[in-house]
Amino acid sequence: MVQALSQRVLVGDGANGTGLQRLGYHRQPYDLAVLEAPDLVMAVHREYAEAGADFVETNTFQANEVRLGALEIDLDLLNRRAAELANAAAPGKYVLGAIGPCGKPIEPIGTVTREQAADAFRRQATALVSGGVDGFMLETFVDLDELEIAVRAVREVADLPIFVSKAFIEDGEMLAQGFPVECAKRMDALGVAALGANCIVGPQRMLDLVRMLGEGASETPILSFPTPGMPQLVKGVVTYDTAPDYFARACRRLVEEGARVIGGCCGTTPDHIRALRKEVDQASAKPKPKAKASARSQTERVLKTSEPSQFQGKLGKTFVSAVEMDVPRGLNLDKLIAGAAKLKAAGVDVINISDGARARLRMNPTAVATLIQTQVGIETTMHFSCRDRNLLAIQADLLGAHALGIRNILAVTGDPANIGDYPSATSVFDIDAIGLVRILSRFNDGIDLAGYSVGVKCAFTVAAAYNPCAMDQAVEDERLSRKADAGVHVVYTQPVFSAEDAERAAEAGAKHGIPVLVGVLPLRNQRHCEFMHNEVPGISVPDSLRAAIAAAADDAEAQQVGLRAARALAESVKACAQGIYLMPPFGNPEVALDVLEAIR
Repeated sequence: MVQALSQRVLVGDGANGTGLQRLGYHRQPYDLAVLEAPDLVMAVHREYAEAGADFVETNTFQANEVRLGALEIDLDLLNRRAAELANAAAPGKYVLGAIGPCGKPIEPIGTVTREQAADAFRRQATALVSGGVDGFMLETFVDLDELEIAVRAVREVADLPIFVSKAFIEDGEMLAQGFPVECAKRMDALGVAALGANCIVGPQRMLDLVRMLGEGASETPILSFPTPGMPQLVKGVVTYDTAPDYFARACRRLVEEGARVIGGCCGTTPDHIRALRKEVDQASAKPKPKAKASARSQTERVLKTSEPSQFQGKLGKTFVSAVEMDVPRGLNLDKLIAGAAKLKAAGVDVINISDGARARLRMNPTAVATLIQTQVGIETTMHFSCRDRNLLAIQADLLGAHALGIRNILAVTGDPANIGDYPSATSVFDIDAIGLVRILSRFNDGIDLAGYSVGVKCAFTVAAAYNPCAMDQAVEDERLSRKADAGVHVVYTQPVFSAEDAERAAEAGAKHGIPVLVGVLPLRNQRHCEFMHNEVPGISVPDSLRAAIAAAADDAEAQQVGLRAARALAESVKACAQGIYLMPPFGNPEVALDVLEAIR
């Protein structure tokens, strides 16, 4: 196959999923058709082979353990059978084993470890080899680190040609900064048989990508598998209506710009490949020599750095105070705004705003934080949960918050939706708090998760949570270490109720060189005390304090006991930590000020 590639342009197939959909198979993922409708899978391969494709790809894009392991199907059988079906349906054609990304973010952004990803790729490649593939197509990767893991894993089990392809957006800012050139250099360094781009964009928008990929690669052939154009949703089905003749003519330009492997991605059909074959076979469609790396691609753009928060400037230099305010249900924030104004007047440094704590319906924290900052003039620390947003929405919302002047973000994984107001709502959890810290750190470097520039270097103060009384303290400490490595600037602790716990939290932060704001929650009565101790995981109220509150004559006296304990604890916090994080019941500013008075 490598020899054939050195002699001519290779034409690949089109979209397996589109072909199966056209033949009446609609179950997702389409990989399942290998076991459920093998005759249809063979029909799709046969049509592409008859249309003139030099090679077909197995119907296994998603068939890895990380992505489909929960389905409890025999993935080894699926991959092996997919290769056998492709060989049987397209005799005389090359067969490439299609391998896509894990489908979940890998560490350090996500929770899938690098070894888990590598194991999944090794297992899939092994099964594809047993089915008789001639090589591999590693396609639609966004994360180049994951692509490198995949290439290395495949090489461990097979000595066959590997084609690699990244999914790019077509974006003027991205192109202007030479991002595809840098990606091509990384892919080229892997020593693969061909490298390029696929999916997302049509052939016309793929043109600049092919040019720039050619600049970044050495002598490695360039691959291009565009979609037919822009998709649209018709009756719940994603469809494309680009004419095959137009697609083929536009792809011919890709060949003229240097593409040596050409085919189609989502939405392409045998008609598109048949027309493409004719264009490629024309004598005038000769690849031109690769362009030399342009000055544009060699010049690193200097990004402006945003203005950081005043809160960040105080960290580690002075003892700071943060107070969490409760966001009420509905739209009336008058009480919250008035409380924030009172806290500002008393010298509080920052107001904390939670993000749907306990999965309760509250106003969007970005709106609340913005209103407080603009109407009161005090900075906020906005909690940001991973529960309700996918990776796209997480990044979009963070950029929006930054544009509105919100700089302090407390990254939290979030409580699952099934414990809140709408237990049937879907919890997303694409990433956890550690991955969120990584994203914030990348924004501070001026790039998003995919490596695209965001135009400026953001100035987020990245905060993370820590519990010195966790049920599994070893796990909690290990997560703090990972958060520190990801770029955390400050730690907020869960509420503690003893000086010993406060000191342990401060020591944990000091170990990583991170300022710690110790959480203090004044208990208001016996019910509140027993609830916190018995029903909230990772919270421990000392027996002596529980007994003192229980001995109070009434709730008013119990509240005074709780306040005295909080004042005493605040003094201990000031002696060992860099700040205090007050969580007054119901966000009561008077209670917060009562405790703060003890350390003024």
